[in-house]
Amino acid sequence: MSEPFPSELSRGEQAAPVAFLGLGHMGGPMAVNLVNAGYAVTGFDVMPAALETAEANGIATAASAAAAVSGAGVVLTMLPSGKHLLDAYRGTGDQPGLLAAAAPNTLFLDCSTINVEEAREAAELAVAAGHRAVDAPVSGGVVGAEAGTLTFMVGALPEDFKAVSPMLEVMGRRVVHCGEHGAGQAAKICNNMILGISMIAVSEAFVLGEKLGLTHQALFDVASAASGQCWALTTNCPVPGPVPTSPANRDYQPGFAGALMAKDLKLALNALESTGVAAQLGPLASAIYDDFAAEGGAGRDFSGIITDIRDKSAR
Repeated sequence: MSEPFPSELSRGEQAAPVAFLGLGHMGGPMAVNLVNAGYAVTGFDVMPAALETAEANGIATAASAAAAVSGAGVVLTMLPSGKHLLDAYRGTGDQPGLLAAAAPNTLFLDCSTINVEEAREAAELAVAAGHRAVDAPVSGGVVGAEAGTLTFMVGALPEDFKAVSPMLEVMGRRVVHCGEHGAGQAAKICNNMILGISMIAVSEAFVLGEKLGLTHQALFDVASAASGQCWALTTNCPVPGPVPTSPANRDYQPGFAGALMAKDLKLALNALESTGVAAQLGPLASAIYDDFAAEGGAGRDFSGIITDIRDKSAR
């Protein structure tokens, strides 16, 4: 029988070995930060280019997900969807499932952004297989992943939250225990629904201001110090100039891509429908960002929605 999982994932040589599955734009930098902090990380990604980049950044890689998981104390996943996660846990075709490949009492830490019900199902599968489960989606984008300043919204049993916190603190600046399994995903989709709606509102206000003869700076100076103040305005301002670090100053290079906002709002829409919440703005924001992503905005920063509003206003 394997040794019990450590009560805390301390840094350095005593830290549990980590299997990191999903080494893309977010996962790759997160894995690098773990390695730099002394964690023994073995990574895997289905994309050869991601593996090459990981190896160039000092991350050991495995030939398969199952091989990466073998001997790991923590299995961290950063995958595109809930289906990818559940398939990985269960296995598909001739590919063994991660839950079967892992040693007993492994901690499965999922940092993907998926449906709340999918997160709860994944946790149930992990616990039924003799493991521990934590959902910890992130906010902060690629810049936050690279800088180690992400926010983690965590759904976990109290003892598992305590165990995983030191590891999350390596990759993030803020770690919030939101409740038990699925609560991290719930907090993430609620937060991003607020963000999507507020970015549309800020963008409409700037286009209205243009029509009324206001300069961008004048509107920013008023709203940023008044009741219209919000993150979408003061940090990710959708017009160039007032906030020099915003993607608007880089022709809307993301940042947080429109396709990702459309995905997160779809998750929020699924939750609204399943719970019966009488929401109006959330579904409307989801439809707006669906159109934006489909009409060329998928790879642009989500603040680029202002260009869509401006173009349609000109018609």
